[in-house]
Amino acid sequence: MFRRLFRHIKEGFVGVGRHFGMAFSSSASVTIALFLVGLFLVLTYNLTIITKDIEQSISLSALVDYDVTGQGAINNLEKELLNIEGVKEVEFRSKDDEFTYYVEMYPDIKEFNEYYRDRNPFHDAFLVSVEDGSMLESVKEQVQKVNGIDSVHDGGSNTYLLINILEKVRIFGGILVVALAVLAIYLIYNTISITIRARDNEIWIMKNVGAKNGYIRAPFLVEGIIIGVLGSIVPIIVLIIIYLYLFNISNGTLLGVFTLVPPYPFLLQLSLILVGVGILVGFLGSYLSVSIQLRNKR
Repeated sequence: MFRRLFRHIKEGFVGVGRHFGMAFSSSASVTIALFLVGLFLVLTYNLTIITKDIEQSISLSALVDYDVTGQGAINNLEKELLNIEGVKEVEFRSKDDEFTYYVEMYPDIKEFNEYYRDRNPFHDAFLVSVEDGSMLESVKEQVQKVNGIDSVHDGGSNTYLLINILEKVRIFGGILVVALAVLAIYLIYNTISITIRARDNEIWIMKNVGAKNGYIRAPFLVEGIIIGVLGSIVPIIVLIIIYLYLFNISNGTLLGVFTLVPPYPFLLQLSLILVGVGILVGFLGSYLSVSIQLRNKR
């Protein structure tokens, strides 16, 4: 069994070398297709991380009732908020912190600062961060029911509009990658089909000397895998160089605000995915093409 497997692998390498021009053509198609797939994978994954970061930066402002006083009561209220499903983090801000924040945001209202500093009208508050933007509305409803919370503010309808847009951006990016991968498989399949059809006589001779379909098919499958692996090398190298360069010159951020995915282990995972896709499409392209040719030779 191992001798036969070794023979098929050897014949696959020999076939690639013997028909190098056609193998190179197929490998070039794989290279172009996988580069596009890899590029959109990089963009989509980083876009997903960025949109998630934006969503997680959106928080609820839960104002505490005036009659809730004392550190013990505040701590109990904080624990109750943390136990709500979907809540990621809770940050307490005293009414003095709220007053200072408001004055710093609007420095022109000097009279307000002077008049209200000793009679602070603000509430103590909790900034409630959610695990996922889609959970913002349900978390708000649960926070409003907590005894000791006066009111909850979420930024209004624009906040939910932003979350909806970010979700659609992620979905669109995923659909685009899948569509591009399907297109790549189709193009690669067509290229490999042309390569195998050009060796129609070779298949016909093996068929006529009594070789079984599995025996005939095996070396072509090995060739397809080799072509897929070879076609994945250049996209991997180019994407690694480009990503490392952009990551370094941007200090790992986009526009100085959004954090990009760290190169390791992301680039290793990307490389394995591209090699796997190359092997898969090379194998499938060869299998389908040879199977069609074998059916035609019956």
